[in-house]
Amino acid sequence: MSTDQIILFSLFGAVFGLLLWGRFRYDIVAFTALMIAVVLGVVPSADAFSGFGHPATLVVALVLVVSAGLVRSGAVFLITRTLVDASRSLGAHIALVGAIGGVLSAFMNNVAALALLMPVDIQTARKAGRSPGLSLMPLSFATILGGMVTLIGTPPNIIIASIRQDSLGEPFGMFDFAPVGGVAAIAGLLFVALVGWRLIPAREDEKSVAEEVSQYIAELTVPEDSKLIGERLGTLEEDAEKADVAIIGLIRDGKRRYGRARGSALQAGDTLVLEATPDALDEFRAALSLAVAEADREDKLKAAGEGVEIIEVVVTDQSRLIGRTAQAVGLNWRQSTILMGISRGGKKITKQIRKTEIRAGDILLLLVPRDTGADVTQWLGALPLAERGLAVTADEKVWLAIGLFVGAVIAASVGLLYLPVALGLVVVAFVLSKIVPLSELYTHIEWPVIVLLGSMIPLGAALESSGGTELIAGWLVALTQGMPAWAVLTVLMVVTMSLSDVLNNTATTIVAAPVGIQMAQTLGVSPDPFLMAVAVAASAAFLTPIGHKNNTLILGPGGYEFGDYWRMGLPLEIIVVAVSIPAILVFWPL
Repeated sequence: MSTDQIILFSLFGAVFGLLLWGRFRYDIVAFTALMIAVVLGVVPSADAFSGFGHPATLVVALVLVVSAGLVRSGAVFLITRTLVDASRSLGAHIALVGAIGGVLSAFMNNVAALALLMPVDIQTARKAGRSPGLSLMPLSFATILGGMVTLIGTPPNIIIASIRQDSLGEPFGMFDFAPVGGVAAIAGLLFVALVGWRLIPAREDEKSVAEEVSQYIAELTVPEDSKLIGERLGTLEEDAEKADVAIIGLIRDGKRRYGRARGSALQAGDTLVLEATPDALDEFRAALSLAVAEADREDKLKAAGEGVEIIEVVVTDQSRLIGRTAQAVGLNWRQSTILMGISRGGKKITKQIRKTEIRAGDILLLLVPRDTGADVTQWLGALPLAERGLAVTADEKVWLAIGLFVGAVIAASVGLLYLPVALGLVVVAFVLSKIVPLSELYTHIEWPVIVLLGSMIPLGAALESSGGTELIAGWLVALTQGMPAWAVLTVLMVVTMSLSDVLNNTATTIVAAPVGIQMAQTLGVSPDPFLMAVAVAASAAFLTPIGHKNNTLILGPGGYEFGDYWRMGLPLEIIVVAVSIPAILVFWPL
């Protein structure tokens, strides 16, 4: 073993040890290891930052921005508001939401798919009167499984494709992962939906520890060109229930209608009085193409610059709003701000929102010009609530966003455009069309993941060029000496999967993929089945909450403990290996 190999193995051992310890964030660990490698001379200075310009790194960043655009455009509301229903049995709900999550995560980053569906699942659980812990783990596993199907579904697939290009001259295509990943995903989803969720440990008096979100009394207006004109108010109840919105009343000509309001035929300019969370309110508005109570003001705000954003503030006893209304203090014309809703601890509000006197302790939902939230909050003498990532869905651009994304996927799939270029064009189009505001462009990129990738890629390349991956491959080949090809692939999958359960799957892929190529070359067979084995195994991290970010995201909201994951995760990993090996041998023969 050479000096360079000893240094690199020591660095990788230290990185893996620190990642397991969890005391320091993974991007800091990886970047520190890269800097040490450069100083010790095992990574050339000229290549130190090559990972940050690597196609895999760029694609991961671009996919995150594209995913955010699909969410902001309301594209996913078209699916969730139509299909998710709290009246379904738990098994049926898990099967349906798992299928939706699996399909979405195949075409958008699987972390983004879970982040999108998790609030929907929690809301459904609340309406059904059960703990979200019964369905969040199946949803997380379903989104992980769905990401295996396409190139852009999960970072390991992107990395595998890039490593294949570097080593063999040609990357995997958009749907090259589909035959094997699809078989694993379908088998895994069937297990999760039919059996797996029953293995989640039930606890007495189990309660959700998800963050409680304030319910606001809010108003939305029927626009002049609305398709709802002439419809009875009562016909909106189904859409309201799907969005988890309560219709309280109707305001017409400045007066609230009670009693027969449900039978009233809607007219242009009618105002619906609602009780809802901010996200539910936005979903209901987007679903029915309703306007905020002062739509003309909103249009002016959007035309003035980068658009609008939603903020939440708590009224203090020193606020200029105390005992006064939003109309009286000139909130509109002084601060170009619209009062969308008031939360008053569940107490009834009987007047129009803008004519309601504000009290200390009220929580206000405000629509403000982008990047002015802090100034408006200070002017009001209020305190901001913790940021919850609220956004205004650009529902009028939903088909534009879908069309741009589908066009890019088709162009990349048939070879018209290089995938990073196709995704880059989508991002540019999203920004120019203001689907993703310019001010939010970089906020959707998970920079720790980018730093991890940019740091680990040069380290992985150095390990390969020093002969380190050849050594590891030699050890595994010696271990499997005399075994049939399927057994060799199984060993590689199990080793990779075990690493991915306790380490970041990105770091695991960067190390395991070159080892797989080296094993294939040693055996004198095609490297593609080995790369496919690594791709599936690196994504299949189901035993712990630290193996995949999706598992980490549900840990708190689901009320899980560290040891809860393996109960459903272990049989799921066994199933993934059992179905993937035959599929690899059929679709990617040695």
